[in-house]
Amino acid sequence: MASSPTAAPFAGKTFGVTVSNLTKLFAGVAVLKDISLEVRPGEIFCIMGPSGSGKSVLLKHIAGLETATSGEVRIGQFDAADPATREKVHLALVFQAGALFNSLTVYDNLALYPREHRLCNEAGIRERVMHALSILSLEKAAHKFPSELSGGMKKRVAIARALVMEPQLLLYDEPTSELDPVMGATISEIIATLRRQTAVTSIVVTHDRDLALSIADRIAIIMDGRIRATGRPDDFREPKDPQIANFLMPVIDLQNPRFKQLENNHE
Repeated sequence: MASSPTAAPFAGKTFGVTVSNLTKLFAGVAVLKDISLEVRPGEIFCIMGPSGSGKSVLLKHIAGLETATSGEVRIGQFDAADPATREKVHLALVFQAGALFNSLTVYDNLALYPREHRLCNEAGIRERVMHALSILSLEKAAHKFPSELSGGMKKRVAIARALVMEPQLLLYDEPTSELDPVMGATISEIIATLRRQTAVTSIVVTHDRDLALSIADRIAIIMDGRIRATGRPDDFREPKDPQIANFLMPVIDLQNPRFKQLENNHE
């Protein structure tokens, strides 16, 4: 479990997140069903669940990219769905695929946001960018293009780009997907280290059991659009709920394989 934050965040106050009775329908089908949870300021909160359970949709509501059918999400006292909240809260989202611009160097990918928003002059932008790159040990990659980077380096660049925004709330969508175990562990260490250094509130959507059990302060399990359980990592090391146990510690059974069960369920 990660230690408590010890330093001030980049941009001052750290924000918590409160999700209250959130329901989301797509074409009449409920993807999120009366979701309620609270993320405390400065903690690492992991959201886990099977594919299609609603994790990324929930993250999009927190980021203000989706509007709820009913219920609400608040960042501190602000409505996450209100565009004006983006002027009051420094929020950054690290996309699963990185979402880097292939035509720009690493440096220019990081400089794009402060340039577009005219946050400071070029000297100030350079200071911000190089500071973020130094935190992730990426200074030597500044003038490379995304096509020249490994998958792990792209993930680190995406995190560095988020840091340029000096976030008070940092959202990660599957940050260790498509990475080998060592690089996955490295990204987990980065998330925990950033929280310790900056006190930023971090919400991580992940399938990575090792990440969640190692660095999260608390974990929420979503299944079929509902919160199945919320607790500390120790609560999930030997889960008593059979569905959660099957999700976190699936047993490979060659005599009764899961895909055969799926076939039978669709007959």
